[in-house]
Amino acid sequence: MALISATPQRSSSGTESHCQRARSRCQKPPPDLSHETHRILENDGHRMLVFTPPGPGGRVLLQTRRGALVQDRFPDLVAAAEQLPHGLVLDGEALVWDSEAGALSFEGLQRRVSASSRTAAALAARLPAYFVAFDILQADGTELLTLPYRERRRRLEVLFAARELTAPWTLCPMTTDVVEAREWLESWTDVSGVEGILVKGMNQRYLPNCRGWSKIRRRDTTEAVIGAITGTLTRPQLLILGRRDHTGRLRAVGRTVPLRPEQSRQVTEQLTAAEPGHPWEGVRIAASWGSRDVLGATLVRPDSVAEISVDRSIDRGGVYRHPLRFQRLRLDVEVVDVPAFGQGPAAAAG
Repeated sequence: MALISATPQRSSSGTESHCQRARSRCQKPPPDLSHETHRILENDGHRMLVFTPPGPGGRVLLQTRRGALVQDRFPDLVAAAEQLPHGLVLDGEALVWDSEAGALSFEGLQRRVSASSRTAAALAARLPAYFVAFDILQADGTELLTLPYRERRRRLEVLFAARELTAPWTLCPMTTDVVEAREWLESWTDVSGVEGILVKGMNQRYLPNCRGWSKIRRRDTTEAVIGAITGTLTRPQLLILGRRDHTGRLRAVGRTVPLRPEQSRQVTEQLTAAEPGHPWEGVRIAASWGSRDVLGATLVRPDSVAEISVDRSIDRGGVYRHPLRFQRLRLDVEVVDVPAFGQGPAAAAG
């Protein structure tokens, strides 16, 4: 039985594709990446498989990493699949372009994924989707999982060239040159929606549900104001950080990973209980980006500045989607010198 199928199969646990079952069976460790590796860009999108039907009249299917079928939410990608041959399975990432912001939008992508079939077409017009392909798993109905990546990549490049594929289909850049990859990490990640690079072995076969690659995300150092904590004033566990917007209001931008004991002791010396009128009084602080869970936070006087390490996953408003890493207190920086809300990894003034 093939491991990849464009038709969802029925099992005792419900509807799932062959690819999903292959994911659940994989128990092999990631391959050694110390030799003959390549690098591809890591985008801020949703991992997705594209299945074209084996012949005319069949359905195009779009499957998320968790196995959900979402083609009804991406009518623009389904329509564009006319450019693709039958019996094809592509692995890649779905991205969304916000024309008003002039940038890739993860928030827009979240809206597309959660849309109903009734609103999908209108959202597609405002927030068009793109598919960045980085692997080919099936061609002309023939499974390619056991081929080394170098051969799968060659076939993917031939597909794009022979079919003269255009937007929304995009071939993910790839290099085996370490210097070029370093340049990508330093410069391409300045573009909104590009987080870093993935490193994979050129000889590795496709391993469903196995992490056969290494992620290298760009991280920057910046500053934010400590507005609240979890834990107690004498033993803080997490810092909840903010920045002031153009009106001067302190807006939460994220929380840190748990503090190490020595970091907790360092921060404790500068914490003071909040006075009445704290800008976050009555505010429910989410445990993480997009979460409905609420942190049990203790408000503090927002007069201490923390230096933090951040990645490039920032929503359009200026909130970091991943936890921040506390580096140190910046006793030499005033709150007014902290970058404003929405300025991302900018450095403090002064």
